[in-house]
Amino acid sequence: MTLLQILVVLAVIGAVGAVAAGAVRGGLSEPESSIPDTGLPDGALRPGDVAGLRFSLAFRGYRMDQVDDALDRLSAELTERDAEIARLRDQ
Repeated sequence: MTLLQILVVLAVIGAVGAVAAGAVRGGLSEPESSIPDTGLPDGALRPGDVAGLRFSLAFRGYRMDQVDDALDRLSAELTERDAEIARLRDQ
C-alpha cells in the first residue's frame, strides 16, 4: 500500500469512529413546525381565491400538508355556507 492509501484508510476509520462516538452529528434539519402559506386569505373565501390557489412542489407532486390544509379550509367554508343557505330557506 502506498502512503496515500494508508492515510485515506485512517481518515475513513477516524470519521466512522467519530460518528459512532457521537462527536459528529449529521442528518436532516428539523421539520417546519407550521404549514407554509398556501395563499388563501383570512376570512370568507371567494371563487377567485380558489382559482389563484398554488401549492409548493414536492418530490412527487405537491406538498400534502398544504393541500390538506386548503381542502380542510374549503370544506369548512362550504359547510358554513350550506348551513346559512338552509337557515335562510327555512325562514
